[in-house]
Amino acid sequence: GPIVRPSQLLPQLKRWNSTANTKFKFGILLFAVGLFKKLVFADSIAQFVNQAYSISASELTIWSHLMAFYGFTLQIYCDFSGYTDMALGLSWLLGIRLPGNFNSPYASSSLIEFWRRWHITLSSWLKDYLYIPLGGRGTSFLGQLKNVMITMILGGLWHGANWTFVVWGLFHAIGIATNHTLRRTLPQFKLPHWLAWLITFHFVG
Repeated sequence: GPIVRPSQLLPQLKRWNSTANTKFKFGILLFAVGLFKKLVFADSIAQFVNQAYSISASELTIWSHLMAFYGFTLQIYCDFSGYTDMALGLSWLLGIRLPGNFNSPYASSSLIEFWRRWHITLSSWLKDYLYIPLGGRGTSFLGQLKNVMITMILGGLWHGANWTFVVWGLFHAIGIATNHTLRRTLPQFKLPHWLAWLITFHFVG
């Protein structure tokens, strides 16, 4: 990512020249931030995470469990968002504007909010090309939940043709459907923000 639509990119290419709209310093800074995330955080953390996952279940310590869970959560974010920042930085150097792809996703207090902040261009693509063609919100509430389930399961397959990704997509689909159901049936019920954040973080982690 980011996943760029033709309508976002082609008009920029048509009017592009080597100097127009180029933000050299900002592009360098953004690329450097992405590179720092990737090399300093993601790759460094990966060494400890891989070590934790290489230990047999009988030898796992509490530290190993924590490193495997929290370390991998941080690693995948720094790796993915780092690559995205580098792509955005290079595009600024060329005078091309690409859409942002992450907006502090781990600060989300619900799974619905998380998917509006994580891999934003993929979420938008899935919405426009799967969820809405399936009927989107223009159907019954149960129909909407069905469309969410199908979209997220296919979104899981987008990540890889493996049953583990199908299960991952189904897991998130159930979480999003649960969020929507609670908001509809119990609109007055709200968890404290810190608790909602804690549950969401550990769900996606």
